[in-house]
Amino acid sequence: MAQQQIVKDDRSIGELFSELAGETTTLLKQEVALVQVELTQKVEKIGKNVGFLVIGGTVANAAFLALIAAIIAGLANFMQFWLAALIVALIIGIAAAVLISKGLNNLKSMDLKPKESVESLKEDVKWVKEQI
Repeated sequence: MAQQQIVKDDRSIGELFSELAGETTTLLKQEVALVQVELTQKVEKIGKNVGFLVIGGTVANAAFLALIAAIIAGLANFMQFWLAALIVALIIGIAAAVLISKGLNNLKSMDLKPKESVESLKEDVKWVKEQI
């Protein structure tokens, strides 16, 4: 049979608890740093999707301004001016709705919960319990 070696630790219980407290503090600081990094990444993604919304709105506006005069003038040769304007407005409105919907759907589907940090904290709690 293999013999297990028992290592004697000359540290007192107070010293062990002090060391545990120090390690726990360090661990918690690292966890907070992880949460900050994770949330920063999420905020960057939110910013990107808000950018899609802004760009979508700008593109819709530019399209409206650029196309409205040319298309309405062209369609006015075949129908009443007001009808030509209405048709063009509906088409551009649909394009804008698609872009805005894409940005909103991307924002709604984002999970802001810092999953990695939560899992890591659970592991840390388990580790602290084992140490005690």
